[in-house]
Amino acid sequence: MAVTQLGSKLVLAAFFATSLTCTRATFAQAFSSSDTTSGLTAASLPDAPSALVAQQQQQQQQPQSQPQQQPPAQKPTEPSLSDLGLSNAPDPALQARLDRHTQMLKMHQRLGLITLIPMAAAVISSGGATAHHNGTGVTGGDTTSRDVHAALGGLTVAMYGATAYYAIAAPRIPEAHVKGGIKVHKYLIYVHLPGMVLTPILGVMAFNQLNNGEKVHGIASAHAAVAWTTVASYTAAIVAVSWPIKL
Repeated sequence: MAVTQLGSKLVLAAFFATSLTCTRATFAQAFSSSDTTSGLTAASLPDAPSALVAQQQQQQQQPQSQPQQQPPAQKPTEPSLSDLGLSNAPDPALQARLDRHTQMLKMHQRLGLITLIPMAAAVISSGGATAHHNGTGVTGGDTTSRDVHAALGGLTVAMYGATAYYAIAAPRIPEAHVKGGIKVHKYLIYVHLPGMVLTPILGVMAFNQLNNGEKVHGIASAHAAVAWTTVASYTAAIVAVSWPIKL
């Protein structure tokens, strides 16, 4: 009996020892698994990125096709008169001369066009200024048309003189080499100027010869030819610088 009880106690003691050992092993295994999982988790997860790193990544992700705005290139400026050592300040005296020069040449042009009117009328009236013939010879005849022709000729000469005055009295301005219509206009002066001087002189000689009942003779007979040459050259000079004609 006593032996039996002692054996029962030994069995119970061994059972409790075995249970305690198993329990300790289970707790040790569970603790070891927990430490391993925490270590793996801590090793596999990276640290949270800082704000500076996030901003740099965002700039790198922007499309590269957008070019950066470059400041506009400055256009090189041309040298001014002051850079070349010249003064760009206006000269009042020179400007006044230029204005007067322009005004007087405009008046010269207008008067030149107006002079064509009495000149044309004198040419038309020249048909009635010739001598009259009768059965006995040349007579002075009616001098009315001849007087009208002489008056128109005198008016033409006066207008021509006024026209020439505005061209001669205009202030001289340094000019480059003239060409074209202005050059032709100046060359024709050497034709119509002497013609305008000779025409009235020859006309007076012819007028006196006719009034004296004489036939026009001598150098006075060249009056018509000189007059027509003068009219043609003067008209050409007007057209050379005034076409289209504007008053």
